[in-house]
Amino acid sequence: MSTQDNEERREYYRIEDRVALEIVPLPRDQVAEDDNIGHSPPLFNLLSELHRLDFEAQHLLRQIGESNRTLVNYLKVQNRRIDLIGQALAQDLLKDLGESRAVVLSEGGLRFGHPKPFEKGERLLLKMVLMPQAMGLALQARVLYCQACEDGQYEIGTEFEALTDAQRQLLARHILKKQAQQRRLARELPEGI
Repeated sequence: MSTQDNEERREYYRIEDRVALEIVPLPRDQVAEDDNIGHSPPLFNLLSELHRLDFEAQHLLRQIGESNRTLVNYLKVQNRRIDLIGQALAQDLLKDLGESRAVVLSEGGLRFGHPKPFEKGERLLLKMVLMPQAMGLALQARVLYCQACEDGQYEIGTEFEALTDAQRQLLARHILKKQAQQRRLARELPEGI
């Protein structure tokens, strides 16, 4: 691996996380369109859209906050109510996607274990539900490597392709929140544990 490849792979901060994950291999010549992204269930699409709209509204909320604090506080309460409904709906979606699994996540890609191998360069559609905010993301990725593990599983490393700015920023926000949560937990643990 060249030095440039190593530098590109270390461009993003990585976190260990647990996500609900569905993996859909894509034909080499197919592009997963937003409106036909692997025939996602309506609930998955709803969760994705809720988070996209929340992201788009953030700058408007800041502008309103400059002139009307009461209105901003009210809108934040309403947003929290919508988040709670989304989390409740996500529980039904998680039944379809299966149990959450351990992954390593960054803005650049996803590493996960899988019972079957994928070829290097193979294109995948990764449908993820990030918890606890129940954010649904459907992202295209390319397999960077596939290594057999001793337990009969395969470690798959992928790189996201064609992320929109909104998708990248939603991932970044999730990663920053998880990182802050991990740091908080580390500070709360007594010394020597």
